[in-house]
Amino acid sequence: MDFARPEYLVTTDWLAAHLDSPHVRVLDVTAKLNGRLENRAEAECYREGHIPGSLFFDSAAGKGVLSNQSAELPWMWPTVDEVGAALNAVGVGPDTKVVLVARTPREGIDSGTMWCTRAWWTLHHSGVDCAILWGGIEQWEAEGRPLTDEPSTVPSIARPAVLTPATSGNATQAEVLAAVHGTLAQEATALTCLVDALPADSFDGTGTSYGPRSGHITGAINVPFRSLIEAETAAFVEPAEMHEHLSRAGLLDERDVITYCGGAIAATVDAFALALFGKTNVAVYDGSLMEWTADPDLPMNNPSGAA
Repeated sequence: MDFARPEYLVTTDWLAAHLDSPHVRVLDVTAKLNGRLENRAEAECYREGHIPGSLFFDSAAGKGVLSNQSAELPWMWPTVDEVGAALNAVGVGPDTKVVLVARTPREGIDSGTMWCTRAWWTLHHSGVDCAILWGGIEQWEAEGRPLTDEPSTVPSIARPAVLTPATSGNATQAEVLAAVHGTLAQEATALTCLVDALPADSFDGTGTSYGPRSGHITGAINVPFRSLIEAETAAFVEPAEMHEHLSRAGLLDERDVITYCGGAIAATVDAFALALFGKTNVAVYDGSLMEWTADPDLPMNNPSGAA
């Protein structure tokens, strides 16, 4: 089995062959966050060794280059002008293909894969031609390919990238609430499937919580993002295995899908996986549980009964 949209991923062989192309821009989105959601990866990871020619692109910080700078919550969907400014700063023009790469310096929130999918999701829905390096920097390094600590030069561009205001890709709290009401009213025939991408223990209310309430949004099903990633390599699982996970959950039918997690990062792994199989009616809940749990009137289920 193959992906319906294989162009959303590139292999290390492809990247090695195109590394010197003026039309390819490699952006390193590695994350190493502290408690204030500041990203230390540029100093502690990128400068220690990165793919030659790649530029550090800090989309992972709470107010990173692909976050709305005026929003109260971190990682909220940016404006077109904010996306444009971020791309201009790294020399992305209208004919540029962006390749997103990352490494995973630690477990948990620093997973390189989910920061790649988060950046991809935002850029793709802004009209940017972009792809993710399958296997990340770890795969590149494991194959004996070069890393460097030499600074990369931002190339000049004749004109900025042509962006389109996102009309899809992100879902609001109101849209999620409508999906919840549809699920409760219609059960199996609901028009929208709500997907929690967090680990099973968070879904059940016994693991990490992302706000004042534990558990999951009422009516959601659980497809943990890590089920779509190889545990040892952080690469995406093979197409057949990924298809099995998604089809077993009923996500490859005609229904709309809204994914969520704690802060709309891990949720993009599930959303990206669906995109690989050609599904386009998918959105990520922008505020996710950080927003949802703050309102005690919004419905949640906590199977554990824990506070």
